[in-house]
Amino acid sequence: MKSRFKFFEQIQGSVKDDVLSGLTVALALVPEAVAFAFVAGISPVIGLYGAFMMGLVTAIFGGRPGMISGATGALAVVMVHLIKEGNAMGPEGAMMGLQFLFATLILAGIFQTAAGFFKMGKFVHMIPSSVMMGFVNGLAIVIFTSQLGMFKSGGEWLSGTLLYTMLGLVALTMAIMWGLPKITRQLPGALTAILVVSAVVIYR
Repeated sequence: MKSRFKFFEQIQGSVKDDVLSGLTVALALVPEAVAFAFVAGISPVIGLYGAFMMGLVTAIFGGRPGMISGATGALAVVMVHLIKEGNAMGPEGAMMGLQFLFATLILAGIFQTAAGFFKMGKFVHMIPSSVMMGFVNGLAIVIFTSQLGMFKSGGEWLSGTLLYTMLGLVALTMAIMWGLPKITRQLPGALTAILVVSAVVIYR
């Protein structure tokens, strides 16, 4: 009987963790996909469709435990020049860059599938940690600078009440994500920050 109760407790805990992590990823993925779409210079709707299809493919065909699939800043930053050059090659309004983007992502998927089939993941250990740290830090700087555009309106920097409101929301988000885990780990900090800040913006 004890083992049966323990089994049901484990299932209940797993379901609760899966639901909370799913909500966190879902709520975080929407603004993330929109933000990276702005970085890449494409429509936010395309970013949302891409994030949805990525999650659907991962859910159907599986992946590693704990793996989260979604928009990534590494590709968004690289694709900026691809899309610009593609749009410049075609007539105005043809959006040739999107066609190049689609073909490029399909080719990247083929390369990734081939790398997995030939078990080439072990070669990742050959990359020096300094290279990995440099790449991640550089990517963080690029993403940070791209987000500064949210502090502009009509090409001008925000000022006065609007600027203080944006800074306050950023500070509130960071405070929740940093402070909540120190109080309790029953609530995920990212999900709580998203819900609280969204409620403040909607109902203020």
